[in-house]
Amino acid sequence: MTSQQKTAHLPTGEQVPALGQGTWEMGDRAKTRNAEMAALKAGVDLGMTVIDTAEMYGEGESEKLIAEALKDRREEIFIVSKVYPHNGSEAGVKAACERSLKRLQTDRIDLYLLHWRGGEDLEGVVGGFEMLKALGLRHRMHVVIVAPQGISVDQDAAIDEIDMLSHDNGDAFLGSCAKLNQRIASWH
Repeated sequence: MTSQQKTAHLPTGEQVPALGQGTWEMGDRAKTRNAEMAALKAGVDLGMTVIDTAEMYGEGESEKLIAEALKDRREEIFIVSKVYPHNGSEAGVKAACERSLKRLQTDRIDLYLLHWRGGEDLEGVVGGFEMLKALGLRHRMHVVIVAPQGISVDQDAAIDEIDMLSHDNGDAFLGSCAKLNQRIASWH
């Protein structure tokens, strides 16, 4: 990170660049693969070391592209990946993470997210995330909250960040996050 670069401070004390690289639709087309790998490398060279991906991006092709492009730079990058809601159970989260780790050719995901709420067993998702942390396969977990009535977080669940996708009572939501010492992430 350059000294002029804006950073986000994580609850662990770590700092990561406030601006990262998204990989939606990367790795999908052979004719653009070399340009996409060059773009990822150039971004990392410029300090954009947070790399956002998901198992659903090209059904894992984005993760494979990241592995190929940045294989020698793992210690420089902060990988964020996401699990599909339909894999939202303790066993499903673990299996999805293992597939992502294989595609990414790494031993850990720095921040693992539930991509969106979609009828999954949230207790099972949290259990799966806790199992991954105990196994050392992910460092932090992230839960997307969309309930209009507010947030409810089990303090023992080791949730490190919360997303506000669509929330009717933003002030109450932000106040609840502050009381729980939770970070809020945003993306478009």
